[in-house]
Amino acid sequence: MDRDYVYYEYTNSLCNECLKVIPTKIVFKDNKVYLLKHCSEHGEQLELLEHDIEYFKHKRDYDKAGTVTKTQTEVKHGCPYDCGLCPNHDQHSCINLIEVTDKCNMCCNTCYASSGKGKDKDLKTIKKMIDFAADAEGGRGEVIQVSGGEPTLHKDIIEIIEYAREKFQYVMLNTNGIRIAEDLDFVKELSKFKGRFEIYLQFDSFDDDIYTKIRGRSLKKIKEQAVNNLKEYNIPITLVMTLERDLNDKEIGKVITYGIETSNIRGVNIQPVAYFGRKNGNIDRKNRVTLTDTIRLIEEQTKKMIVKEDFVPLPCNVERVSLTYLYKTKNGFLPITRTNNIKKLLPYINNTFTFKIEDALTNGRDIIFGSCCNPLVFLKEFKKFVPKGFMDWDIEKRSEYVSNNTFRITISSFIDRYNFDIKSMQKECVHIVTEDFKRIPFSSYNIIYRDRYRND
Repeated sequence: MDRDYVYYEYTNSLCNECLKVIPTKIVFKDNKVYLLKHCSEHGEQLELLEHDIEYFKHKRDYDKAGTVTKTQTEVKHGCPYDCGLCPNHDQHSCINLIEVTDKCNMCCNTCYASSGKGKDKDLKTIKKMIDFAADAEGGRGEVIQVSGGEPTLHKDIIEIIEYAREKFQYVMLNTNGIRIAEDLDFVKELSKFKGRFEIYLQFDSFDDDIYTKIRGRSLKKIKEQAVNNLKEYNIPITLVMTLERDLNDKEIGKVITYGIETSNIRGVNIQPVAYFGRKNGNIDRKNRVTLTDTIRLIEEQTKKMIVKEDFVPLPCNVERVSLTYLYKTKNGFLPITRTNNIKKLLPYINNTFTFKIEDALTNGRDIIFGSCCNPLVFLKEFKKFVPKGFMDWDIEKRSEYVSNNTFRITISSFIDRYNFDIKSMQKECVHIVTEDFKRIPFSSYNIIYRDRYRND
């Protein structure tokens, strides 16, 4: 009698119960991709990894060699128990994430940090952490996300952003938007950060009943007011949608359309809920939303304005991130990837978030593609879409034009104890910076290390 699965490849995962590293098969079963784990103590465990076998098999066509970076720890116990970064980690810090406070003015049941009560990190410590992160990336980092808790509650948040901008090329402020909605003077202060700055705004729904279930309170008016206040001061926004099955999974198309139609929204990042923090209780993992499931929902809900083939795996982390980029034409927005064979252009794609449009127009390259959460893809024919005299504009004006005429959609599928596989972990390029000067991949931090660093 044949087995009920096809054995595709071998990996290591974590036991759901004891978190030991255990041997694991990646298998195809019922037209889906699963992890088939075996723990000597807790037995066999079958966990959903992806919905789309075809995408899963071909994503590595886009894979690239990782970028060398400084390390802070040694290899002793094996991944993921040497984090810091250790020499076995295969990718540098595309995004450095600094949690400046454990305090939050909400208590979301999806919160990976279990934020609420807690305290601020002091400004001196935060500056040292920023210095460390920049030095680890060669003296000037690419992207830093200022996060929490709720970072806008920190009394020194403006000074923190100012200092981060001195050390990093791009700064994102991760926020639930409550202070931005209620404090226009604060928004005015943020508006002085022209260029290289954006708001990473939690935005899950247009329905207060859904917000109550996901976030514990009505938020529709607050989110809309936050967007309007930021729009008044022309501050760029990325909407960040935490996606849960049978809650807001029918609203993806609506959020994307809203983003495209709102002038200061530059993109949407969709994050299928990961099972750590407060979301590690009564959960239905067999029905979890995956990266490829999200792509299917986007195709359905945008009425095929965006289709599966428009998405490409992110070269610096093909395992867990996918994206498409749209540009404005006279007939509306069109996915750039639809008219270009990105695989042929991999030599031009760097393991970086940053970009310079002038490089795309003057270096004679076919394409420049900045990879990760703030990527830009430029067509070979991009000159057709920029105004005459574009290269004579100052950098702020050029950046504003590109922002207003492109729109990005990214899907970030983080790793939890259930869908953990070793390659995904070692390629993860979003790293949390700690007070003892380590860089720990976001997912392993939340699975294993967070309790060691709590300031409650």
